[in-house]
Amino acid sequence: MNQSAALEIATLAGGCFWCIEAVFREVDGVENVVSGYTGGTTANPTYEQVWSGETGHAEAAQVTFDAAKISYREILEIFFSVHDPTTLNRQGADEGAQYRSAIFYHDELQKGMAEELIRELNKAGLWKDPIVTVVSPLDRFYPAEDYHQEFFSRHPEQAYCQMVISPKLAKFRKRWARRLKGRAASSQ
Repeated sequence: MNQSAALEIATLAGGCFWCIEAVFREVDGVENVVSGYTGGTTANPTYEQVWSGETGHAEAAQVTFDAAKISYREILEIFFSVHDPTTLNRQGADEGAQYRSAIFYHDELQKGMAEELIRELNKAGLWKDPIVTVVSPLDRFYPAEDYHQEFFSRHPEQAYCQMVISPKLAKFRKRWARRLKGRAASSQ
């Protein structure tokens, strides 16, 4: 990974972390994406503990990005476009607080940007219901088990990948074509 001084981290929860990770792996300016758990009370939780809903953690992705290539605001705009931020503790068939929509900010600047964008999006009325995305300080992020990392790229034939992630990626690629790795540089 490039150790540029412009690297920043966004920690985002928007349902299953496989979906969020798959999308951000394709974004130009994103250096790394790690699936994991945050926002709960159990130290070093396992997938099974988080899945049970008893730890308070959300499935999340930590997105390391080059701020000289893509802004935090644009990271958030992509995030809001690839999940439903208006459903409380649910994304599609995935239900429970572990699938909540949340932004875990790393500093006050990120907090302010997230809150401002949520206000703007609510005012724009893009969804019939208000955004329920929680904006919380990042306490601790626990990387998920190895078998969860890069899940979509390693298992594209898996049923969940075909039925949930592939359509989400297709929608993302169409809407954000200018931000795809390989395309952003060629369109400048």
